[in-house]
Amino acid sequence: MSEPDQAPRQRARRLAWLIIIWDVIEGAVAVTAGLAAGSIALLSFGIDSVIEVFAAAVIVWQLRAGPHARQRPALRLIAVSFLALTVYVTYRSISDLIGGERPDASPVGIGLNVVALAVMIPVAVAQRRAGRQLGNEAVLAQAKETWVSNYLSVSLLAGLGLNAAFGWWWADPAAALVVAAVAGKAGVDAWRDSNGSGR
Repeated sequence: MSEPDQAPRQRARRLAWLIIIWDVIEGAVAVTAGLAAGSIALLSFGIDSVIEVFAAAVIVWQLRAGPHARQRPALRLIAVSFLALTVYVTYRSISDLIGGERPDASPVGIGLNVVALAVMIPVAVAQRRAGRQLGNEAVLAQAKETWVSNYLSVSLLAGLGLNAAFGWWWADPAAALVVAAVAGKAGVDAWRDSNGSGR
């Protein structure tokens, strides 16, 4: 491994471990709060945390072999994680919209998403920088997944806030559908990138 690759590779691995630790905690809080409030968007956020743990673990595995090794399988695993999130969130959101499921207000969920944005926006920026320095498409795809999680936080804040302030129950599953669309596009992009990766 060349000397210039060492620092960004170590940084990318540290960021992946940080994401694993953070998302285990975040996921547990989000799922608990989502079940309590009956919020599909909050539950989806918790499931997204589980998927992010998986994607970060893929990056740890990929970088252990070298800065440019195992990129094709890593990209495909991350693409599958994006698409799994898309299918689940789309199904649950449409079910809730058709069924008229009305989530309770969730101050815990609102607070969690504010903290998540404060923590994860800098992580996403640092991930993208490390991925570009390494020329590593898998790390860049995982950075995109972290950005999708940030978009989910923003849409969740909008949905939970509108529900708490005005009783607009439909804002919660509608916000989740927007994130599902973003995640689906990111999954397709990651799969396409894997086809151009030679290793």
